[in-house]
Amino acid sequence: MTAESESAGKKGFSGPFAPDAADFNRCVHCGLCLQHCPTYIELGLETESPRGRIHIIKAIAQGRIEATPNAIGHLDLCLQCRNCESVCPSGVPFGRIMEAARAEILNSKRAPFSWRVRAYLLRQLIPHRGRLAAIAFALRLAQRTGLWRLLEGLPTLGRRVAMAPVISGQPFDRWGVIARPQGEVKRRVALLAGCVMPFAYGRVHEATARVLARNGCEVLVPPGQTCCGALHAHSGDRRTAMALARCNIDAFLAADVDVVIVNAAGCGASMKEYGELLTGDPAYAEKAHAFSTLVKDVTEFLAGLPFQEPRAALEPRATVTYQDSCHLVHAQRIREAPRAILKAIPGLELLEMAHPDRCCGSAGIYNITQPQMSMQLLRGKLEEVAATGAQIIATANPGCMLQLEVGLRMSRLPGRVVHVVELLDEAYRAETGAL
Repeated sequence: MTAESESAGKKGFSGPFAPDAADFNRCVHCGLCLQHCPTYIELGLETESPRGRIHIIKAIAQGRIEATPNAIGHLDLCLQCRNCESVCPSGVPFGRIMEAARAEILNSKRAPFSWRVRAYLLRQLIPHRGRLAAIAFALRLAQRTGLWRLLEGLPTLGRRVAMAPVISGQPFDRWGVIARPQGEVKRRVALLAGCVMPFAYGRVHEATARVLARNGCEVLVPPGQTCCGALHAHSGDRRTAMALARCNIDAFLAADVDVVIVNAAGCGASMKEYGELLTGDPAYAEKAHAFSTLVKDVTEFLAGLPFQEPRAALEPRATVTYQDSCHLVHAQRIREAPRAILKAIPGLELLEMAHPDRCCGSAGIYNITQPQMSMQLLRGKLEEVAATGAQIIATANPGCMLQLEVGLRMSRLPGRVVHVVELLDEAYRAETGAL
């Protein structure tokens, strides 16, 4: 090796999380991903496309360019929606490349201050249920008083305040066996409680438990579980993501269940990739792969049973449009299962929007870190929703639900946002008049 190449190597990625050259070398620069990348569609810039970002990552990895704020900024604008993976003929694992690049940058001295702050806050907040409970309590209090309206009116802070979920009802705080079928137990399943979900959308967990029990499942929420680590992995904090993964693997494998059910698409995608995340951990690599095979999205699981179709029609009859959650359709490649559930509900008409699999702009905490682009994408999404004339937006991820709810509030459009499983639950309950 020459002195010049040695110097280049020192400037490039050389830490424990460096992306595999074999991954980004699979990109043949065909450009088929361009018209499927939300940021490229909005800006028309090569640097804001998957192909362009891979070129930047490869150049940094090889020491040909420095990880400057400008270069890193192009990576930061990526939604990590993985739409590009769905259409790539070469099978480029873009999500894996981007996560590895961000982890390598965060692990080095070149990480922007904002990245370090973001990773620190996520590490100190998201896995800690008590801290989240305190924030949820404060949000509920502010939203029930006039304080929230006052904060929303502030010039800069107001937009970020508006992105917070509306906290209503009691948080989901049930552990152990929470639901059983009336008849024979056909399957024993574990449910991921998650981090934000119990406080923002506890009702979705309750609906999920009822639907699973209706379909012959005993539903267990294992104690000892924690956040899935998806937000940390996306932000480059791979060490924290790995620690959380180990905790979940221990908790769920100890529960000795047939299936691990997840009703948050981003969490499910992350947990299905635990085997990849911990592949270099001799103590957990084998367990992580075994665990990942147990994980199923709730719509995937139900459609595969198959589920009991409701006998009663929704009243009043409803028109619904479905927003594909990015990490369900692109990362997990599950497209038809949620639609099969919706189409099986009497009294429900499914009206497809123009681009249901294009990101709504939520993308974890992207709507906070990149509010301008997030709002651009949300406005386009709401235009497509409005064009369908649907009364309800159904989706399969809490981040999407939050983003779309914010969009409806800000645009003053009528309608409501629900998880797919909530509509199935409503149909089941209509049979017994429980609604």
